Amino acid sequence: MTRLHTLLAAGVAGLATTLVAAPALAQGKTLTISWWGFNGDKLDEYIVKPFKEKCGCEIVFETGNNADRLNKIKIRNGEGVDVAYFTDAYSQIGIKEGLFQPIDKSKVPNLEGLYDLAKAPQGEFGPAYTIGRVGVIYDTAKVKAPVTSWNDLWKEDFKASLSLPGITTTAGPMAVMIAGTHAGVDPFTDTDGAFKAIEALKPNVVKNYNTGSELVNLFSTGEISASVAQDFTLAQIQAAVPTAAWANLSDGAIATLNTINIPKGAANVELAHEFINFVLSQEVQQKTAENGVDAPVVKAVTLTPEQAKLWTYGADMIASLKQVDYEKLNAAKTDWVDRWNEVFGM
Repeated sequence: MTRLHTLLAAGVAGLATTLVAAPALAQGKTLTISWWGFNGDKLDEYIVKPFKEKCGCEIVFETGNNADRLNKIKIRNGEGVDVAYFTDAYSQIGIKEGLFQPIDKSKVPNLEGLYDLAKAPQGEFGPAYTIGRVGVIYDTAKVKAPVTSWNDLWKEDFKASLSLPGITTTAGPMAVMIAGTHAGVDPFTDTDGAFKAIEALKPNVVKNYNTGSELVNLFSTGEISASVAQDFTLAQIQAAVPTAAWANLSDGAIATLNTINIPKGAANVELAHEFINFVLSQEVQQKTAENGVDAPVVKAVTLTPEQAKLWTYGADMIASLKQVDYEKLNAAKTDWVDRWNEVFGM
């Protein structure tokens, strides 16, 4: 038996003890899930079909981007779906607007196996089911010295060779946070100080990108040699530019989390908790990580170096991440968007 088979066997055994048989009330019920719909075939294989077999229920989906799906839940006053997947920035908006209900931890025993960062990232509401990073990707063939700090972005070496994420993207506001740290100020209380640092960085910036494919193109055409980016873009960039690398930042990358919540008007609350517990099982987390779906948040998941290189993975890496106060960020974002557009002339 291979090491991988041993791990999977252990995962199955663990699943048997942590996931009880589906209750009879699940029979004939329909679980409605709001999510993005990416990786549809893999999600169907590793999550949807196995859970349907377990619960004896039907599953239907509401798909779309974060903003559109959250707005639909808001219009329906928290009704219409049972489980909602969002990035942490958007789940925080939903929490503030009273659209989600607290998670009953007694019904999600697999929470105990998660990294602390994922268990309750936004208080009593939904856990994170995967974790990512915002950091720096750079072309080692063009950059003389390794990038080891956020402060390196302000170096003359990067003049007219850097890209930043657009301010309305997930990683965009983090560029303002980074600038504040560079300037030695709190960007939430000293916006002027943070944007002075953004203005100082402007000569290095070729373009602000808004999609992963746009960023890949900027690297592949040689227009840029470095960018602030989310780690899920790394594999695509390396496929186009094999010399691209993720920077090991001494001052820490920034954590990004995807969360699962239960809207306040969910029709099937018990089934929703059962689904969340299933997604957080070691078996599911192992399979989705191994097959390129999501980075794991279950501590017991073990990956080979080849598998792990795709992900934010392991206790040391996760402990090094900086966390974002999304309540503050969301409150500041409108002003930051306006200030950003003034700097970059949008």
